[in-house]
Amino acid sequence: MAKTKEEAQLERKADRNVVKNRRAFHDYFVLESMEVGLVLSGTEIKSVRESKVQMAEAYCRVENGELWIIGMHISPYTHGSYTNHDPLRPRKLLAHRDQIIHMAQEVERKGLTLIPLNLYLKKGRAKLEVGICRGKKLWDKRDASADREAQRDIARAMRDRS
Repeated sequence: MAKTKEEAQLERKADRNVVKNRRAFHDYFVLESMEVGLVLSGTEIKSVRESKVQMAEAYCRVENGELWIIGMHISPYTHGSYTNHDPLRPRKLLAHRDQIIHMAQEVERKGLTLIPLNLYLKKGRAKLEVGICRGKKLWDKRDASADREAQRDIARAMRDRS
């Protein structure tokens, strides 16, 4: 059955991107990514809905069979009281045991790292896209920059041609 306009608008509003870790794509090669849930307190989810999140310096770690995100800053809720949360506290991530074991093995065996890539709301719940990443060297960053410049030049030439 076809969706009404209101239903379509609610669906788009419900699934929205909160913050993307652009620095991760600049500093790392993303080899694999997966979606995990995020355990938040009441004032934290309100700040997330207001997009008051920074994750440029964040990373993930597996400790005692649990997945944790460290260094993600969620600003205190503006209308909160003395019960506001600590902005930099480690937060637990929710994933299947098989996924956690796979991530831990990849990080331990190959010397890779777990980096948060994207934070978004899906059906009213905060979800985090975590990537298994390998760090870029300086010349890799230069190559990526040169490729971007070449693509811009090509696009500019095609635009001017027509």
